[in-house]
Amino acid sequence: MNKVFCIGELLIDFVAENQGNDLSKAVEFKKKAGGAPANVACAITKLGGKSTFIGCVGKDPFGTFLLNVLNQENVDISLAQRSKTFTTLAFVSLAEDGERDFVFSRGADKELKYDSGVKKYFLKNIVHFGAATALLGGPLEEAYGHYLFDALTQESFISFDPNFRGDLWKENEKTFIKKSLPFVEKSHLCKFSLEEAQLLSGKIEVEEACNHLHAVGAKIIAITLGKDGTFISCNGQSETVPSIKVNPVDTTGAGDAFIGCLLYQIARLNDFKSIFSNWELLLQMVEKANKAGALTTTKYGAIVALPSISQLDS
Repeated sequence: MNKVFCIGELLIDFVAENQGNDLSKAVEFKKKAGGAPANVACAITKLGGKSTFIGCVGKDPFGTFLLNVLNQENVDISLAQRSKTFTTLAFVSLAEDGERDFVFSRGADKELKYDSGVKKYFLKNIVHFGAATALLGGPLEEAYGHYLFDALTQESFISFDPNFRGDLWKENEKTFIKKSLPFVEKSHLCKFSLEEAQLLSGKIEVEEACNHLHAVGAKIIAITLGKDGTFISCNGQSETVPSIKVNPVDTTGAGDAFIGCLLYQIARLNDFKSIFSNWELLLQMVEKANKAGALTTTKYGAIVALPSISQLDS
């Protein structure tokens, strides 16, 4: 099985539960490990795959807690870095239907420094770019660009999930679009929410948005549609794959569970290129990934809610 390298933020989610989506009224918070790339790394190992997290946390108790969580989930943290800057925090509010809102207090995640020695590990493995904070400047964004080039030169399978967060961009969406498109252009697999696909393409209809993003360069596009499933497109074929019905309590991590499950399945292939020509296999993979995402919404928190392989197969 090939390894998946997940690059980006690892942070504390302070989740305000049972108070709706107004953070100003929140009184009590629960501490959870979070960060999209870290969630994806854990989703892969929970299913029996191999993942490595590349990111930066602070030299503080929160950073220690986060690395311990990943270690307990069997994620390789040997390439993780630590900084004197305090660990990044996110405050999350939940509505009754499980939808959430974020407010970020950025810290150590932006301090990730490029390590040229990592390049050799990418050889014919999977590299996932899925950080919500990676395009906001600083050493992390610089490292992201270098690692994309390394993945290209090492014949890696490249995955991209932009993880757009409105609180981070604050009416600066044009910059987000400009910085995201080079990753769309070079990626073998792009996973978008409907909002992200519409934002990056400038198109409203899902098919038109998908066609535009294919024209940019993405080979496989998955647009998650919540309870309606996932619109998948590759090589001129497209279809909406339905999801299972659940009663969601927290949608945090659902998209990460989806892409983690999909990457886990791709990592098991002897030849990555085979996925581009086997439409039925891709549909089966998306169906299973939909189930992983749906099951994650039935529990609070992201990493603790990620399903095991036995749950997916039941």
